[in-house]
Amino acid sequence: MTLSLVIWGIVIYIALSCVVAYLSRGGAEEGGATMSGYFLGGRHMGGLVSALSYSATTYSAFMMVGLAGLTYKGGVGALGFEIVYFAGVSLVAIFGPRFWRAGKKYDFVTPSEMLGKRYGSRWVAVAAGLTSLIFLIPYSAVQLSGVGYLLSGMTGGGISFGVGIVIATVLAIFFSYVAGIRSVMWTDSLQALVMIVASVLVGAIVVSKLGGFGEMFATISERKPSMLQVPGPGLFSFQTFLGLTIPWFFFSISNPQVSQRLFMPESMGALRRMLLIFLCFGLIYTVVSVIWGFSAFVAFPDLEKPDLATATLLSSEYVPPVLGVVVMVGILAAAVSTIDSILLTLSSVFARDVYGNLSGKADDAQQLKIGKFVIPVISILALIFSSLQISMISILSVAASVGLIVVVPAIIGAFFWKRGTAAGALASIVGGVIFVLWMYLSGNSLFGLNAGILSLPVAALLFVGVSLVTKRAAGEAIDGFVDEAPASMATARAVAGE
Repeated sequence: MTLSLVIWGIVIYIALSCVVAYLSRGGAEEGGATMSGYFLGGRHMGGLVSALSYSATTYSAFMMVGLAGLTYKGGVGALGFEIVYFAGVSLVAIFGPRFWRAGKKYDFVTPSEMLGKRYGSRWVAVAAGLTSLIFLIPYSAVQLSGVGYLLSGMTGGGISFGVGIVIATVLAIFFSYVAGIRSVMWTDSLQALVMIVASVLVGAIVVSKLGGFGEMFATISERKPSMLQVPGPGLFSFQTFLGLTIPWFFFSISNPQVSQRLFMPESMGALRRMLLIFLCFGLIYTVVSVIWGFSAFVAFPDLEKPDLATATLLSSEYVPPVLGVVVMVGILAAAVSTIDSILLTLSSVFARDVYGNLSGKADDAQQLKIGKFVIPVISILALIFSSLQISMISILSVAASVGLIVVVPAIIGAFFWKRGTAAGALASIVGGVIFVLWMYLSGNSLFGLNAGILSLPVAALLFVGVSLVTKRAAGEAIDGFVDEAPASMATARAVAGE
């Protein structure tokens, strides 16, 4: 693996992605002139493109860098951790049709806006929006760090960590600006195909060179048997496992860069195809990432940083150099995909839910201008955070989801509990955020339980308790919002006339 080969791989990836991003501008009647057109693609995205983009956005640097590193350090417990997330995607089958129909009827652009309208309070939208901004900027930094570790590890420091995160930041900003979400989704589709094909090939080649699955796992069993025993070699206790997996289970509805995608498909049929294709993609990618982690442990048992497992494996003699570069490009693309999706989501949240509500300006064109303006601002904040190189990628990713999970009770209540009030939603979000920040900043636990376990129950208790002692003002919420949301994809398709 030479520096020049890595650089040429990056250059070719950038050139192809720029062409795809530019072509995505054509044929878009929305023209990016509205918030819905720029941030949702005019709600006209097909099922296949939506699925590939959803996959590239969700399975980011966390998977091939973070999950592989977590497997390297925590053994089979990492697979259980990710499988819980995979099971949580089933929530899309429950909430996806509801998000899609509500967004289509009321022209919602962000999940925060949906909550604000549902509870009839701009402060609920502001609180949910600020929560996204607080916790998703560190998550963006995780993706940048993944690129930095990957490029510096594969080139032996020839491309420094700092240069790697700058490359990812510039690309994310560029793709966000070319045609809004349309360019992001089409470049995502290219990136997802590269990711899945190349990663499977590398996994098969590496396992083969290590003597096949039987010999590889025999080596692990002999060297460190706890790697193959639940819960693993010391990283996972039952409490730690719960703290990591509970926030991950609700990822598909708590993380706005993911749930916002539920507004984008052109039809309920497209939403269903998106989910089915994503599930197939996710299962393959999860298994491959875990195999990479085990393979790296067999080949390089003494790595100082677990997050360097993937980079070390790709730059080793086990992987043909050209294929290693292709996979590197796939991981770089996955990270950039997640970053630019988060940039667009956060900029739309800031413009629509924070600026729009606090300034009282509902003009769509003005909000779009503000949204485009804050994209580089958010990017620079994520870049600064990434440069601190805090914690393992996998742990920091989950920490971000712990903060976002406090919005989940208000989301569930929006569709399933008419008694929920604006005061209850606001108390659960604000109180939940304060609780999570206190737990993390103080390093405290409560009853021996960490923030990942307690944040959801605390937010739920606040939501239910405050809602029960407060009343909905006349006209507070959208009339019939709960009843209008379809109960399943089948009823949703029937309602949509498909």
